[in-house]
Amino acid sequence: MVLNVALITFVFFFSFPETSTDYIILGLLCLNAAYLIYLIFPFTKFGSKQIVKALHAPNNNNLKVFIANVYQENRNSDAYLKLVKSCNPDVVLMVETHEWWQEKMDVIGKDYPYQLKIPIPNTYGMLLYSRLELSDGVVKYLVKQDIPSIETLVKLPSGQLVKLFCLHPEPPVPQENPKSTERDKEILLVAEKAKVSEYPVIVMGDLNDVAWSYTTELFGKISGLLDPRRGRGFFNSFNAKYFFLRFPLDHIFCSADFSLSSIKRLPSCNSDHFPMCVDLQFNPKVEKLNDVPVATETDLEIAEEKINADTTGS
Repeated sequence: MVLNVALITFVFFFSFPETSTDYIILGLLCLNAAYLIYLIFPFTKFGSKQIVKALHAPNNNNLKVFIANVYQENRNSDAYLKLVKSCNPDVVLMVETHEWWQEKMDVIGKDYPYQLKIPIPNTYGMLLYSRLELSDGVVKYLVKQDIPSIETLVKLPSGQLVKLFCLHPEPPVPQENPKSTERDKEILLVAEKAKVSEYPVIVMGDLNDVAWSYTTELFGKISGLLDPRRGRGFFNSFNAKYFFLRFPLDHIFCSADFSLSSIKRLPSCNSDHFPMCVDLQFNPKVEKLNDVPVATETDLEIAEEKINADTTGS
């Protein structure tokens, strides 16, 4: 969008259209800008909210989650420890974490005794810490044997169980994987799991996909999960190092029986991602107030095609 607007501005002020080809190029740039505005509009404060604000003050049905892609080579662990302390979440998820990061973050273990940890040096390590009881926790390798995800139940202070999925799929970038096949497959596999869960659901992680992409939209429709950013702002979490080029890549989705107490993008800790902190409140009464996405037959067919895509050649 920034590049598109810059090109239109350049054409108007430095190379005003003179030939029919110039006008065609300008027209295409304007059409593209309009399409991009259409895509991102739901995430502005002018868009409709997909999840309502919490009807009650934080109580024993709240679940506050903290997520951070730390950037594996980053060594500013103290900044994250300070953020965790100030944010005071119930659940902490950190990705791109190897053994060095586990050693540094384990100091919060006295306050977060329930843990699931996969410290691996390939930038797909995950550390999950919780002050609330975890049960039936498993590490899954849904698409590739070296890219983990986490599934677990979290017990709220009220006794209510919540299904938590933690993801960090492989990004479609030339230096890692030029295709999005594996990422899309992992995201949509979790969408199907979330849809049939007997418990309320939260999905969180660095999904390596923007909030308005086709795959993320499809994820919402297949899973029926809600995005708290809709109607509230972009909360761009990447790239923390470039103020002019940022996107919402770190996501927290929830089922329609949650409302939103708060959502915050937290200060940079020398990673290329900003941490996020979201406070959700379980309340089945809000389900009829929330805007639940619904999948069409075409959506279901496309999702099934992506899930069944061959990834063996990647």
